[in-house]
Amino acid sequence: MIPFKICCMQSVDEADAAIAAGALAIGLVGSMPNGPGPIDDERIAEIARHVRGRHGDRIWTTLLTSRIDEDAIADHVAAAGVNTVQIVDLPSPQAYAHLRRAHPDLRIIQVVHVEDAGAVDEARRAGEEVDAILLDSGKPSAAVRTLGGTGDVHDWSISRRVVETCGRPVFLAGGLNPLNVVEAIRAARPFGVDICSGLRDKERGYALNAEKLAAFAAALRQAGAGA
Repeated sequence: MIPFKICCMQSVDEADAAIAAGALAIGLVGSMPNGPGPIDDERIAEIARHVRGRHGDRIWTTLLTSRIDEDAIADHVAAAGVNTVQIVDLPSPQAYAHLRRAHPDLRIIQVVHVEDAGAVDEARRAGEEVDAILLDSGKPSAAVRTLGGTGDVHDWSISRRVVETCGRPVFLAGGLNPLNVVEAIRAARPFGVDICSGLRDKERGYALNAEKLAAFAAALRQAGAGA
């Protein structure tokens, strides 16, 4: 099965359900300017401790941070107690090197929002310093900036170019769900996929839907069988 990350964890029970379904990574969303799924840092740390206690570092406990200053990102990681950070905005030029010094074992994922073909060069530059790239459908150039969690699909042909040129594993995100994920994988050929809103029920406080999760895992098994 292709590696996958379930984002926007709200509780230890959701984390357990995602991991039982086969998730390599869980996403823990910190404070954001907008978008769904953020939880406070205390709950992030609670979930990260729970997962590490059960699974060690095999599962990527992933903090999504909108901070861009190198000290602020490093402090956020320390408070969260995670083994992976996903930076959803463009960080300061020295941020990656600073994070390597402050947290030598930390995995660093840089989000690149696919607004246009400029994402290809942006991902290539980030790929020189990070461990993985995540392609999402935010619009940081808009008057009201979004940094993910939009539920929108972007141009997968651009994603495919990133996969082929950035030199790092690429996770594909943005508007994925159990019905379109196989098509998305065939179009972009990513290392892995990431999903949030496509598995959640807005009418139940954005809770993780067990049936949608099972359908998503089944779709990924289908994609793996056809690879």
